[in-house]
Amino acid sequence: MKRSFLPALLLLLCTAISALAAPKKIIIDTDPGTDDALAILLALNSPEVQVQAITVVPGNVTAEMGLQNALKLATLANRCDIPVAGGAQHPLAQKLITAEFWHGKNGLADIELPTRCHADPRFGPDLIIELVHEYPHQITLVPVGPLTNIALAVSKDPSIVPLVKEVILMGGSISGGNVNAAAEANIYNDPEAAQIVFNAGFASLTMVGLDVGNKTLFTDRQVQQLQAAPGPMSNFVAQVGRYLLDLSRRFGETGTPMYDPLAMGVTLDRTLVTTQPMHVDVETRGEFTRGETVANRANMVERNVLHGDRYIIEGVDKVAPNTQVCVDVQAQRFLDLLVGRIRGK
Repeated sequence: MKRSFLPALLLLLCTAISALAAPKKIIIDTDPGTDDALAILLALNSPEVQVQAITVVPGNVTAEMGLQNALKLATLANRCDIPVAGGAQHPLAQKLITAEFWHGKNGLADIELPTRCHADPRFGPDLIIELVHEYPHQITLVPVGPLTNIALAVSKDPSIVPLVKEVILMGGSISGGNVNAAAEANIYNDPEAAQIVFNAGFASLTMVGLDVGNKTLFTDRQVQQLQAAPGPMSNFVAQVGRYLLDLSRRFGETGTPMYDPLAMGVTLDRTLVTTQPMHVDVETRGEFTRGETVANRANMVERNVLHGDRYIIEGVDKVAPNTQVCVDVQAQRFLDLLVGRIRGK
């Protein structure tokens, strides 16, 4: 009797090992963007992930420029087999704010790259919906720009929410903003979309925000490491790094944060960060706080009950966390990962 269970046990063990070894299927939603470019190249040079599609959202640059930049990056990596699709043309409820000031006139540090790849004709949010249904419980969404495309996909087809394996997004902060005192750029560029995504009910949503991104400073050391092992992608990333460093030094900084690449790093290796479960909402109406990710660290709120002309606190109610917020990062280990995957390529 015991022998009859052995083949089944071995099959189960082999299946589990195979599942662990299989690359993670991801969709990159991006507004490229210098650090977006580095995140994309990190993914395309990492065996842990299999990029199913790149969808483009307006943010750092316009939708059209972002699409062309994504095609240039796919060309640079010799990966024209990956569908690259345009998506939303503007945020849900406000005018687009582009960031050529930070990313260069062409969004890629003013570095000119050739294009051989062609855009997929499908609409980005529709492509996300299609792939999630094709690979239920297997797709990891990695948005590293404003969350417009993800919000549109969820709004059009809410049935994808329980079918998405996880969402790992770059955006937000629980310690102040980089656009202003309160808001981080990706969330600020479409707060309404962000509120939809944070509260959609995904089984797993991780926020890789400024709190950890600001600790991952790309410096001259990383540029020199890349220059010591030249190659088309290595040379490009070194040039981008130099551009960003020069810009950072104008503001008294000694390094440039790797915001979007870190989100991809977390996708590759969860142990790079420490997270804390919190309920996160996005402020959409505040005069000074629009776009702020408001994190409930205690996951509870006071219960105020109206009695006559005033409210009386009668207790506290628990609030279910909807986000794993990254609160610490092994910055050097991440930077070594980033450079190690790109150098010589």
